[in-house]
Amino acid sequence: MNVAQKATDKLHSDELRQRLLKPDQISGSEVLLRSLLLEDVEIVFGYPGGTVLYIYDAMHGNPDFKHLLTRHEQGAIHAADGYARSTGKVGVCIATSGPGATNLITGIATAYMDSVPLVVITGNVNTSLIGSDAFQEADITGITMPITKHSFLVRDVRDLARTVKEAFHIANTGRKGPVLIDIPKDITANTTPFLYPDEVNIRGYHPTIQPNQDQIDNLLKAIEEAERPVILAGGGVVYAAAHEELSTFALQTRIPVVTTLLGLGGFPSGNDLWMGMPGMHGTWTANMAIQNADLLISIGARFDDRVTMRTDAFAPKAKIAHIDIDPAEIGKNISTAYPCIGDVKMVLELANKSAKPARSEEWLTTLAEWKLQRPLTYKDSDTLLKPQWVVEMLNETTKGNAYVTTDVGQHQMWAAQYYRFNHPRRWISSGGLGTMGFGFPSAIGVQIAHPNDLVISINGDGGFQMCSQELAICAIHNIPVKIVILNNQVLGMVRQWQEIIYENRYSHIDLAGSPDFVKLAEAYGVKGLRATTKSEAQATWAEAMQHDGPVLIDFVVNKDENVYPMVRAGSAIDEMLLGEDDET
Repeated sequence: MNVAQKATDKLHSDELRQRLLKPDQISGSEVLLRSLLLEDVEIVFGYPGGTVLYIYDAMHGNPDFKHLLTRHEQGAIHAADGYARSTGKVGVCIATSGPGATNLITGIATAYMDSVPLVVITGNVNTSLIGSDAFQEADITGITMPITKHSFLVRDVRDLARTVKEAFHIANTGRKGPVLIDIPKDITANTTPFLYPDEVNIRGYHPTIQPNQDQIDNLLKAIEEAERPVILAGGGVVYAAAHEELSTFALQTRIPVVTTLLGLGGFPSGNDLWMGMPGMHGTWTANMAIQNADLLISIGARFDDRVTMRTDAFAPKAKIAHIDIDPAEIGKNISTAYPCIGDVKMVLELANKSAKPARSEEWLTTLAEWKLQRPLTYKDSDTLLKPQWVVEMLNETTKGNAYVTTDVGQHQMWAAQYYRFNHPRRWISSGGLGTMGFGFPSAIGVQIAHPNDLVISINGDGGFQMCSQELAICAIHNIPVKIVILNNQVLGMVRQWQEIIYENRYSHIDLAGSPDFVKLAEAYGVKGLRATTKSEAQATWAEAMQHDGPVLIDFVVNKDENVYPMVRAGSAIDEMLLGEDDET
């Protein structure tokens, strides 16, 4: 886009803003739409129903407001989630009352666990009917209380504009997360003069942003004395846009970095200081680095149990430093010697002004040797299509520059292990909740946010079927997501656990009755391809890359493949299973 075009867009934006701010007497529905536009919302994902029909009526003929009709409410909220994760903006979705609202719950919990900023709008029955068990009534604010940062029930149309302003502020400040606005139907019909507040001042909500210099100084002193330091970088680095500050910090202090599942891309995988992903399916070097560290610096990570495994055996030789915007996370799971509360980007900016190198050169040499001795490996095959090989092919052909979304299961771990991320916000995956059905609709949100970039949705054959109906909107709107299915005809991660932990007692994991995914794609109007060998995989992927619309590729992979390394539940992270012939 040239400068003249940007200037024209700015002029249009200013003209639109002036028009939106006029103090007209308008309905609650129009208040909502104007408020969303004033918050720079580019698109809303949703599904209409009775209690939001005034809102959808206000959308009719409104050229400024963009809405995408999904085929299920869960598809809408996962798409909004993908949009938010890939942009850093607030994602927005809308659904009607009762079952429409409750269909959003899984997506709300997904965003809450992973600190994703969403504003979730639900309709409700008329205010006079609330509490009467009216048709399609559900106490959605009560139901979602444990999985939202805050919930609003709007009982007066005069409060609606202020409520929207506050919802966006809460969702996108401090530790980010989903906020719900529940709007009774009569509120959307009532009228009021439009007045949008310029600023927000919420009593009792003042998240800690500014770091404490004394805390930073204590950490920097500990770094200077450390011989085996390790940085554990989490999703908070990505969400705070602190990736450049982290790179500077690691290079300046000479500290190796491991990145959690949600932290992938927050530190370049091509950097020599990167040791991989730690935890249950982490690299040997990442896990051993943590277990032998004398100082572990967690940055925007919350010590999730899939990273720590046995907490009493986690980083046993290390003093723990924890940089996080949420004070509730400090010491919650792992005792902390050096807390640093504040915005991660601000903390690192201040630290980088005076950070000195650790005494880590011998340690770095040791870790480099470990990386060479214990790389990620799998047994390749000339006859079977291995899922790890497929992910490696995707990485090599895209040079690691695609946006990659995943569902949850074995394919998620293989994607995390074998795709290389050198930029933030390119990896979109459900971490804390582990939501099957997330991967494909989230890719739609990512693609809408980045229409000119390559978006790959990597799925298992189980999770894909949970939201496969969203193929319809890819076809209708020509949303060019490349949909990869690693099809092993089984619930792979469950099968792996049943094999290793439950002594081969396989129970209800057979997905052999799943549809022909190529025919399913074609039924929706999406190009479908299949590969069963390496040569077919290369040819079908090349064909998919040349196609300017959505493509589904069904990669039929080995049914019995496991994800390694693996740490059993109840074990320490250095007690890794490394494969059939090499266990420790």
